[in-house]
Amino acid sequence: MMDYTGAFKSAVARVRAEGRYRVFADLLRKRGEFPRARYRTEHGDTREVTVWCSNDYLGMGQSNCVIGAMKNAIDDVGAGAGGTRNISGTTHYHVELERSLADLHQKEAALLFTSGYLANQATLATLGKILPGLIVFSDELNHASMIEGVKGARCEKHVWRHNDVAHLEELLKAAPADAPKVIALESVYSMDGDVGPLEAVCDLADKYGALTYLDEVHAVGLYGLRGAGVAERDGLLDRIDIIEGTLGKAFGVMGGYIAADAVVCDAIRSWAPGFIFTTSLAPVLAAGARASVEYLKSANHLREAHQERAATLKRRLAEEGVPVMDSETHIVPVHVGDPVRCKRMTDLLLDQHGIYVQPINYPTVPKGTERMRLTPTPLHTDAMFDELIAALKAVYAESAGELRVVG
Repeated sequence: MMDYTGAFKSAVARVRAEGRYRVFADLLRKRGEFPRARYRTEHGDTREVTVWCSNDYLGMGQSNCVIGAMKNAIDDVGAGAGGTRNISGTTHYHVELERSLADLHQKEAALLFTSGYLANQATLATLGKILPGLIVFSDELNHASMIEGVKGARCEKHVWRHNDVAHLEELLKAAPADAPKVIALESVYSMDGDVGPLEAVCDLADKYGALTYLDEVHAVGLYGLRGAGVAERDGLLDRIDIIEGTLGKAFGVMGGYIAADAVVCDAIRSWAPGFIFTTSLAPVLAAGARASVEYLKSANHLREAHQERAATLKRRLAEEGVPVMDSETHIVPVHVGDPVRCKRMTDLLLDQHGIYVQPINYPTVPKGTERMRLTPTPLHTDAMFDELIAALKAVYAESAGELRVVG
């Protein structure tokens, strides 16, 4: 007879043996004091920490305009949506948010999902149903949600080397000219902080008759004059067919979406099981997300402050000999190179220095490239930078390794 309990224990043990077992930090953010938070230890006591790994890149989850909109919405309609979008779960808050997102990306329409993961997985999988004979060309470092979506499409797929447009063109050239094609990539790759070759991909899409699918989850709110992402910054919004984004990072709330031509959004909402059979976002979340989206359309000062903080931290880490990796965006990866040591260092940072940052290990990044991923926000002060740098130098020393510059 199958030992089910033993199988589950063995699966967890393998993760532990590789040094990548994760323990959730029990946190309570302090409203109005982000990035400060309260950390509850395993012994039950609570102490203050500074969060250095949040994807709430601009602190909008603490914004008065967002919180106020959410309070008003919950007083207006209550807590949950009460159903799927097709069955009583579409409120005016959802309709307004989709309109705001379509306007943000200069598209005819937008479609809400409960997460960015689901938006990617459901949309890409559904394209395979709608476009017979589809071939998907996917960047090798695309997010797991995109990979799962492509698998779900059950169509021919080709993985092109990361950001290598010459390799992409080789694959496109070899494909049947009359076959429907989708090129899928990200704008900001969140582990290394590099940017996808958007314009070159658009040129190839035009040349070979492909649709472009762009994941902007780590760029929406952060790049472009109105925060529409790298495609807006680079003047390419009209050349990207489907843009996917999240409401849970720079916008500070929860949810995901796509923005595209109205007929594309209509087809996805009509065919995608991940949309049809999922309970709608709570109206309170839609209200908060819309307030954030609308505010950030005219808050370029926050984006400028965010870029300054990231650039300053990278410069200061390099000056202090901390092995900060190359990054052309707001992502600040710090190299460790060993999963056990990475976990040990982040434990020391939390326990001894009140600094919370998660270890990034395999399978999120390749083995041997383990790192700490720092995400400074406009609310991280110079004094916090001082605390972080001193703590990093201490834990590098204590974890038995000399500092070395990489990248």
